[in-house]
Amino acid sequence: MTSRTVIRRGLRLIALASVVVVALIGVLAAAFRLQFTGTPAGWAMSTGNDALWLGHMWVDGRRDEQDVRVLAERLRTTGIKDLYVHSGPFEHDGRLDPAKYPEAPQFVQWVKLHMPGVRVSAWLGQRVKDGLDLDDPAARQNVLDGVADVMKAGFDGVHYNFEPLGDGDTDFLVLLEETRRHASLVSTSVPQIEPYPLMRVPSRAVLGHDKYWSRGYFQEVVSRVDQVAIMTYDSGMPLQSLYGGHVARQAELALDLVPESKSLLIGAPAYHDHELPWGDAAESVALAGQGAKLALSAHGPRERFGLALYVDFAATSEDWREYEENWLS
Repeated sequence: MTSRTVIRRGLRLIALASVVVVALIGVLAAAFRLQFTGTPAGWAMSTGNDALWLGHMWVDGRRDEQDVRVLAERLRTTGIKDLYVHSGPFEHDGRLDPAKYPEAPQFVQWVKLHMPGVRVSAWLGQRVKDGLDLDDPAARQNVLDGVADVMKAGFDGVHYNFEPLGDGDTDFLVLLEETRRHASLVSTSVPQIEPYPLMRVPSRAVLGHDKYWSRGYFQEVVSRVDQVAIMTYDSGMPLQSLYGGHVARQAELALDLVPESKSLLIGAPAYHDHELPWGDAAESVALAGQGAKLALSAHGPRERFGLALYVDFAATSEDWREYEENWLS
């Protein structure tokens, strides 16, 4: 066999592989687009179990009671029941310096005064790739000590956000179990669920970490918390119709996997600095609301189901309008 023949065969194999990849991408795109079809039921909307991520300025002294009053007025006609206020991050060894949340007790008191019925959780996390090592028992103990301390500020619970967490991470499961000793309300944000078979492995190869969790591991996490918020943004979808279908698919899967006794939240992108150039145009609060409605309509009524808006300091008046028109109504 000549070298020229080998080269020709190699080029044919590359061409064939390219055709297969393009065809698979086309099939997936069609599947996501199909998810974003139909008319949502009239009853499919907020049940008053939504959430909002809040920035660090609420607990470090940059916001005062008047700001809380303004926030309360903003939320008065919404379905937001939970606030996740950024009170960390943890250090790389798991420690949490109380100096990071000096005004947390005052903030919690103001929320209870001006927003009765709204719960406040400490939003805590850290990068776990070249950062915090949850495999280290000493680091996990430091995390738990920090949770115990922050709960003394009066928080209703703790909301974890560790990224990127790999599928099957048993040490994270242990941390969730042990957190229950310090917080009666345990919540966590999670990556997206693998939408269709065989998507997790190639995405991991490209990104260097898990973009998707398997359904089995997702359920393991859900069994150890009270609330789970799926970060359906930063999906990589290039078109609005595909992002809407992506949200609908995530919500559809989660509705089947999360027991009704747990709270399920679908993350909605109220921010405008996506890493990918097409992200801002493709993803929106409106599409998140519409996708969630379609999934809910197909599943049937669910009380503990809502949107979680990310994040207060980046949300525009347009984001709030989209939330009201596409989820509240």
